[in-house]
Amino acid sequence: MKASKRIPIAALAAVTVSGLALTACSDDDSGSGEPLESLNIMAPFFSATPPEEDDPIDLALSEIAGLDLSVQWVPNSDYGSKTNTVLAGDDIPDVMVIQGKDQAFVQTAEAGGFWDLTEHLASGDYPNLVTENPEVQEASSVNGKVYGVYRARDVIRHSVIIRADWLDNLGLDLPETTDDLYEIARAFTEDDPDGNGQDDTYGMINIAWAGLGNGSPYDAIEVWHGAGNLWTDQGGELVPSFTTDAWLEALEYERDLVDNGYVNPDYATMDGANWNEPFLNGEGGIIIDVQSRAAQLVGLFKDQDPEGFDQYVGLAGQLEGPHGTFAMPTAGYAGFLAIPRSSVQTEEQLDQVLTALNELNTTEAQNLMNHGIEGDNYTVEDGGAVFDPAKQEFTDLVTGAWAQLGMNLAGYTAHPIKQGTDYEQEFYDYRLALQAEDLENAVFNPAAAFVSPTYTTKGAQLDNIILDARIQYIDGQIDEAGLQAAIDQWHSSGGSEVAQEINDLYSSAN
Repeated sequence: MKASKRIPIAALAAVTVSGLALTACSDDDSGSGEPLESLNIMAPFFSATPPEEDDPIDLALSEIAGLDLSVQWVPNSDYGSKTNTVLAGDDIPDVMVIQGKDQAFVQTAEAGGFWDLTEHLASGDYPNLVTENPEVQEASSVNGKVYGVYRARDVIRHSVIIRADWLDNLGLDLPETTDDLYEIARAFTEDDPDGNGQDDTYGMINIAWAGLGNGSPYDAIEVWHGAGNLWTDQGGELVPSFTTDAWLEALEYERDLVDNGYVNPDYATMDGANWNEPFLNGEGGIIIDVQSRAAQLVGLFKDQDPEGFDQYVGLAGQLEGPHGTFAMPTAGYAGFLAIPRSSVQTEEQLDQVLTALNELNTTEAQNLMNHGIEGDNYTVEDGGAVFDPAKQEFTDLVTGAWAQLGMNLAGYTAHPIKQGTDYEQEFYDYRLALQAEDLENAVFNPAAAFVSPTYTTKGAQLDNIILDARIQYIDGQIDEAGLQAAIDQWHSSGGSEVAQEINDLYSSAN
């Protein structure tokens, strides 16, 4: 780290913004204003061990970045607490992976502890940092201000995963609408899809799901019905999706599936770790989840039936609902790389950092961070990366650590991973085609950028009110009056304040 004394960011966040501007956030070249000689980064790792200093990836990326990279690797399980400790200290890195917009980060950023990158990223001076998905960058912002270079993830991941052999047995096609899905769930329950003459199958496989708006099958069905994505604009005002008529219509759909036995009986308590088993074992035939689960299931069937594994897994894109075609996106990012102002103190230093990050988003850098060293632990065949099993330990180090620095916000241009068979390659290409198709109908959360102080402190409590009521209504434990009572409780417990704060920010942004 640079030897100069740094003001703890946590301390900066506690002073007024005006006072801050006179101390750590001055843009003159006094104090620690010399050009950076290295780029100090703090990042999490998931691998068994962290990379060693000056490992081959470190050296190659340092050359690309034009600055010597010095990464402080922190186990992911300890990363949150370590972040708070570092921000409260005086040895603060130049770049930090921030995993989410928690209260501490938001307060620190808005107090001036991190660089506002909004105009810098929009300038075009760093072309590899210009997002290909403005909605995602907006969602990663804090009330419209961008305090980090986000780490891009697939925007569209959800699809309907379905037993293709059961469809064939019953002469059914992949679903295109929510009505189609309902009919398939009925047929998989009532029409003996496996042909064994027994009443031993059901349609949809659901699991117990914590959290609201975080990708559950219920969230997907509600988006398909036109309820919006957590929040929706009604006449220029943002309202919670669960207050809309379309949300209630979606719950009626889900309740009917349960009432008729078209869903596994333990849907409210089933452990997510066991989600694949009923599908593999021929008990249930439909899963609404991320596409990577479909690829995982293909691999599991391949283990069971190496000759005929290509007949079991079908994949349908997001479905047309009763009011149109709406696709549920992810947040599109997993945290971001933020730049503390107490360590990067001048515009000139900031330019150095952004120039380095720009270079770390090139194709060459993406291949290094996601795959490793071409010709060493992987080769390229027919345009795809093929990994050497003998170098798996190093590959795990790359994907478990260096990939955490991957941003890819201007697009992922590294080599795709070559699939094991022609069928798996076709399945992979089909997944990408579905993602591109569904992206055109993505319904982004219009409130994603806004930070409500009330929600920051009461969000978990408020979400649980709706989560509990939703599952109770679907299960038939409460009626529509009980559901409305829960919504009223949400409003009286702080929800009305959340809605007001969100709409104040929404009005200001528009």
